[in-house]
Amino acid sequence: MRAIPEIVKQLIIINVLFFLGSLSLGDVAYDLFALHYPQSNLFEPWQIVTHMFMHGGFNHILFNMFGLWMFGGPLAQMWGRNKFLFFYFSTGFGAAALQLFINYIQVNSVMEQLVSTGFSTNDVINTLQSGKYNSSWLSTISQDQLSQLLTSFTMTMVGASGALYGVLVAFAFLFPNTELMIIFLPIPIKAKYFVPILLGFDLFFGFSSYSVGPIAHFAHLGGAVAGYLMMWYWKKQQFNDNRWDL
Repeated sequence: MRAIPEIVKQLIIINVLFFLGSLSLGDVAYDLFALHYPQSNLFEPWQIVTHMFMHGGFNHILFNMFGLWMFGGPLAQMWGRNKFLFFYFSTGFGAAALQLFINYIQVNSVMEQLVSTGFSTNDVINTLQSGKYNSSWLSTISQDQLSQLLTSFTMTMVGASGALYGVLVAFAFLFPNTELMIIFLPIPIKAKYFVPILLGFDLFFGFSSYSVGPIAHFAHLGGAVAGYLMMWYWKKQQFNDNRWDL
């Protein structure tokens, strides 16, 4: 069995400790450490970091930690502790940024419609912060728009998936011909094809009305984009450092 780099082992232990703590504290843990919408009265700045160590259930943390060991281990061995940590947290922040941006667009588009017909911005936000809605809003917006507003405002983000998608992209960059398999499609696929296929699923489910559960698809895409940009930049810098100036 492949040895687990110390930094990967430490990240897994921290995730497990957070998960056990959430089992003990219940909703209090998610109120404090999951990432809430910035205008929510539950939002705290530290959640930008802590949400990456929170998980929604046993299967959630199991798959994420397996992925961190399987794909993060080779990267940590190649890069070392500091570079891997920088990459891991940067992609996690990128994941959160894109998901929050999408949520902002969805909230703001409905809010503008409500405000344009006479509803007060502060009143709408205060009502949403209380976890409720005003039935008179339905005279202005549709039921689907109301659902979009409530979902985007009250949605909480948990999990290492966003950072893990960045790790997957880096793995595909460095080990493109390594063969991987999806559980529901047990066919070996090279990493350079596997990762784009996985991202294609997230792109489809992110923009479609179909759902496979409470999954933050745009967080996955945000982590992947951040990972891609960092790998592209590092590869470019490596080329510039190694080239001959004539």
